[in-house]
Parts: sequence; structure tokens; C-alpha cells
Amino acid sequence: MLDEKLTNLVKSIAREVGFDRYGIARAEPIGRAEYVRAWLDSGRAGSMAYLHRHFEKRVDPGKLLPGARSVVVAALSYHQPVPGPGLANPDLLGRVAMYAWGEDYHTVVKDKLFRIVDRLRTEVSEPFEAKVCVDTAPLIEREFAAAAGIGWIGKNTLVLDRQLGSYFFLGEIVTTLDLVEDEPVADRCGSCSACRDACPTNALDLPYQMDAARCISYLTIEHRGELSDELARQTGNWIFGCDICEQVCPHNRRAARTREPAFAGRAVASGLPLDEILGWTVDDYRERLRGSTMKRATLEMLKRNARIAKVNAGCDEGTS
Repeated sequence: MLDEKLTNLVKSIAREVGFDRYGIARAEPIGRAEYVRAWLDSGRAGSMAYLHRHFEKRVDPGKLLPGARSVVVAALSYHQPVPGPGLANPDLLGRVAMYAWGEDYHTVVKDKLFRIVDRLRTEVSEPFEAKVCVDTAPLIEREFAAAAGIGWIGKNTLVLDRQLGSYFFLGEIVTTLDLVEDEPVADRCGSCSACRDACPTNALDLPYQMDAARCISYLTIEHRGELSDELARQTGNWIFGCDICEQVCPHNRRAARTREPAFAGRAVASGLPLDEILGWTVDDYRERLRGSTMKRATLEMLKRNARIAKVNAGCDEGTS
């Protein structure tokens, strides 16, 4: 039996621990499982072979946690003002996507989700199972976020909320608790094509679809080899991720700012000096990026990205 009182308790705790949005989806297979399979088979995931693994778990929470009935989805904003460049010549700076400015979101979001589970274990008499997920788990988060009413999946393939825009992290609790599901919200992208028009690499070649192999975020963070001359030119001075499709989205113009102090921008918010990155040792890399999501990219990859950014700025490698 669906438990409305328990559902309200879950949402109350989610609010108390600091999440900006929260909702409930049924723990059932997503409706677009075949689309996801076809997308993977088409090669549009690039070299991200890990996406092909555990496919059934990605599309069905019941395979991730046997007996699962509900998926609690929570959103945490990381939106903050964009500072001015940190050097007199911004061409010598490498840009970093906003989501990587603060502390590693995996740690921050997981901590809040575990706090919800811990509270429930002290306040709920019935035994239950729960599995916490923050993007590294094999679960297609955006599908469950849309099902839980967090927002709609926009034409740039990100989840969009009218108040938060798209600048937020997602986390989930897959649980055997039988909670009341929320209703999905309406798609409000309309005829807008700002994100698709602005993408330098044409990664958003079709509405609501992405060729990840052409996305600047993929190229700077996931792709381990060299970039083609064409794609290298199109990455501009992005060295870790890309915010272009979010920056032009009308729903981000008045997006609420984050209330989470852990996401306060480090020095990387203004950009990282390209020459400095090119001179980093392994110890420099570890020290500068301690506790940062940027460690997703290896030192070799960041140096590759810095070299490309210098060429795109019209500077020869190793000179200023």
C-alpha cells in the first residue's frame, strides 16, 4: 500500500538536509529503454564503453535493487555568478564548467542522501532496503528525474526546472519503501532551439538527442586520445567540460543560486592559466585538484586540452 505519511516524511527530510527539489518515481523500467539501447548501438556514446555495461540495471531499478518499489530523486543547485577573468589576458585561461568549480559533488550529494536514509532508519519501524546513487551507479538519472517531476528533459538532453534551470546535480535513493509517486511536469522548451544553435560541435544535431562523441564535455573529460583537427578547433578554450548549451538556455537566465557552501567557486571559476597546467607535475595535479571533480580528467588529458586551447587562442604551445 502506498504510504502518503511516509512519503511526506521522506520529502521533509530531503528539504531539511538541503536539497532544492525532490520527487518520487516508481521503481519500474523506463519507457525509453529501447531508445537508449539504439543510441548506444549507434556509437553516439563515443568511447564511453562503461555505458554499455549493466544495461538492464541502467533502465530498471528493480535489477539494481531487488524488491525496489520507489526511486527518491533529489536535486541540488550549483549555480553561482560567473566571475571575471583572473588574468589580464583571458586568452591564456582555460575555462572550466561550473559544476566543477567547488568540491566534488559526488561526496556532497551522497552525504545528503545517506543522511536521508539514516534518518528514515531511525523513524520508520518497518524494515526496508535502500541504495544511494549519484551518477556513477548504473542508473539513467534524467529519466527518473523526469518521472519524479523534478523537471523535463530539454532539447540539450539535460533536466530543466523553471526555478533552478539546469544547473543542478541529481541523486537517487532506490528503495523497497512503497511511496507515492509524483506527476511529471510539462515540457517547456517549445520552439526554442538556442542550445542546438549555440553548440560549436553540432553535438545536439537532433532535438532532445546528443551525439556525445562530439560534445565538448565528452571531448575534454572522457575522450582519452587526441582530437581531430576539426573538433579541436571547436572546443575553444574549454579545458574541462562546457556550459555553452546551458548559458544560452532561457530557463537559466534567472536560475536560483546555490545555497550549498561546498560549491562556492575555487580559483578555477575564473579559469586556469594554460601555461601553469602545461607545467604541472603529477604532484602539482594532485595538490591543485584535491577534492575536485576535475580529477575525472587525467593530467595528460588536461595538458592536451591546454595545448589545444593555446592553439585556439593563437598562441604557440609553451609561450605566453
